[in-house]
Amino acid sequence: MYQKIYNDPDIYRLDIPLPNNPLRNLNCYIIKTREKNLIIDTGFNMPECLEAMKQGLEALEIDIDKTDMFITHMHSDHTGLVPGIMKEDSIIYMSDVDYEYVKMILESFWSKSDESYLKEGFTEEQIDYLKNTNPAIVYNPSKLFKVVTVGDQSKFRIGRYEFKCISTPGHTPGHMCLYLENEKILFSGDHILFDISPNITRWPNVKNSLSDYLKSLNKIKKLKINTTLPAHRKNDMNVYDRIDQLIEHHNERLKETIDILRKNPGINAYDIAGNMKWSLKGKTWEDAPLQQKWFAVGEILAHLDYLEEEKKVFKKYEEGIYKYYEN
Repeated sequence: MYQKIYNDPDIYRLDIPLPNNPLRNLNCYIIKTREKNLIIDTGFNMPECLEAMKQGLEALEIDIDKTDMFITHMHSDHTGLVPGIMKEDSIIYMSDVDYEYVKMILESFWSKSDESYLKEGFTEEQIDYLKNTNPAIVYNPSKLFKVVTVGDQSKFRIGRYEFKCISTPGHTPGHMCLYLENEKILFSGDHILFDISPNITRWPNVKNSLSDYLKSLNKIKKLKINTTLPAHRKNDMNVYDRIDQLIEHHNERLKETIDILRKNPGINAYDIAGNMKWSLKGKTWEDAPLQQKWFAVGEILAHLDYLEEEKKVFKKYEEGIYKYYEN
């Protein structure tokens, strides 16, 4: 149900299950102090997540009236339960940038996203199927919640502990890590994961999300960190080594994208993704769940945007589809 993972401050991890999702779980962190508590991230808006959260909060004797919340970013597995566990007057910290995307997602975001993905090689049948199965769509918060928006280097206190907000755009436009500078503890959200690579995708109103992500990795590398607490799965290695691995991973992806375009000039993003090497647990691209293909194509688009910015690829809009070429 929960595990104590740190003393001074008292930090607990709730394992929030994410059913039928390759992420498996969300690590919800609870910081307990005599004066006030802090919850970091929540889980999907679904009964299994809510039940696990309620059981954990009850076991830890968390009084919501004396509890604030910090949301690392706007994805549904982090925001989904906010309205279900917090009160109207609760203090919920979130980046000003990602809060605007939460508003968009609860309004007109998905229709525009669907139009975009149709131009990248998805069929209308695939898009229709995803409307009822994509966890990014289905498990969002039931309603908009009020937040206290924070920016880079914003600070707040929980008991005697001072938390610093570190802006790390890339995974989402307004992703934030949370840093206990004195204790050298980093809550990395989805910015740095250790046994899977964070998904970096194309975002509306963002020119080059992969470039943003790589800059954010180097930004975190400058911090003094003894303990890194990721939002998913485990951490069993040095954070600085992991940052180097993630940078190298994307450099290899960029090279692979160029190689695919060299051999297959004029293919669309969906087909580029189909030629990539993915960890699909023995499944071929054709057999992969459509939800995973959606995330994979999003990542390809981020790499294509990066390469376009570097003048290494270009695209043509032909017959309703974008086709990509090596420069």
